[in-house]
Amino acid sequence: MSAGALAAVDPSILLLQGGLDAVGDAVFGVLLWVLEQWYWLMDWTYYLTGLEMLNPRYRFMHRAILVGLCVGVMAPLIGTFLVHRQLALIGDALAHTGFAGVAVGLFLNAVIDLGVSPYLTAVVVAMVAALCIELISEVTDAYNDVSMAIVLSTGFALGTTLISLNAGGLAVGVNQFLFGNLSTVSPASAAILLVLFAVIVGTVAITRNQLLYVTFDETAAAVSGIPVDWYNRVMVMLTAMVVVGAMQIMGVILVAAMLVVPVAGATQVSRSFSESLVVSVVLAELAVLLGIAAAYYGGVTAGGIIVLFAVAIYVCTVVLGKLQSARGGRTTPEMGSIEAGTGTGAGAGDDD
Repeated sequence: MSAGALAAVDPSILLLQGGLDAVGDAVFGVLLWVLEQWYWLMDWTYYLTGLEMLNPRYRFMHRAILVGLCVGVMAPLIGTFLVHRQLALIGDALAHTGFAGVAVGLFLNAVIDLGVSPYLTAVVVAMVAALCIELISEVTDAYNDVSMAIVLSTGFALGTTLISLNAGGLAVGVNQFLFGNLSTVSPASAAILLVLFAVIVGTVAITRNQLLYVTFDETAAAVSGIPVDWYNRVMVMLTAMVVVGAMQIMGVILVAAMLVVPVAGATQVSRSFSESLVVSVVLAELAVLLGIAAAYYGGVTAGGIIVLFAVAIYVCTVVLGKLQSARGGRTTPEMGSIEAGTGTGAGAGDDD
């Protein structure tokens, strides 16, 4: 039954549809305003610094920098929890399923002219895959690495199968999803990323204490009444959002690195979970900015050079951490036992 027929039966349907359209238009308007303000900031930065990659003619670079900065916050924010839960490789699994989501979007656009952004379908498919990882572990009692391997293989197999069909030229431009591409960050893709950024940062801000408690002591969290399974699902779904958002400039193959490498570097020079979180964001932003600049001026793939900078920064933090330890100025406490064990219930995990 069409929307018009439903509205004839129940006029409230039409009112609801109009309300949803109004909300969508309002959100889109806000996102466009944010992008315009970002363009203005980049224009002024160009006039002050003279950096060619910030030239007002290169709006795609402005959007790429915005996406990169958002990824530099989102990836370590979620990656810090994942690394301490020994789930570092889940990013790889969800990246491959995110690629399958891109293939699904391209396929639907080619076959039925759906007109939906491939990144939007990637978000949906990656979130479904994230839930599947959790469900497989819970239902079959398999280890997390087994469920991740199953989902990774299934996702990449689905993506390659759809691409091999070559319906409407699906294989054209697939490299941008595998390796990332600065020039393909469209306003629509940037808008999707901004929405993901707001959802991820907002969710972590609200549930930070519960996530921290579950990360370091699931048993104690469950005993204190925290729904551990629910928070585990929240974490993997947030990871899926980060992976799809970072895919725009990092590509499927390298996206997981931003979840792990900056966090690994931060743990070398940090003494608490909160300090590690802040330092990992700083290291990630540094790698992103250096990588985007090198990609523009050197003509290299953005994802690869960003990861190389991240690894180089990691090596520097390892050396710095060893020097601090040798001077006796840094200890390496068990962050989980210190921080997660300072309280119980929903308020546990405060380390202020």
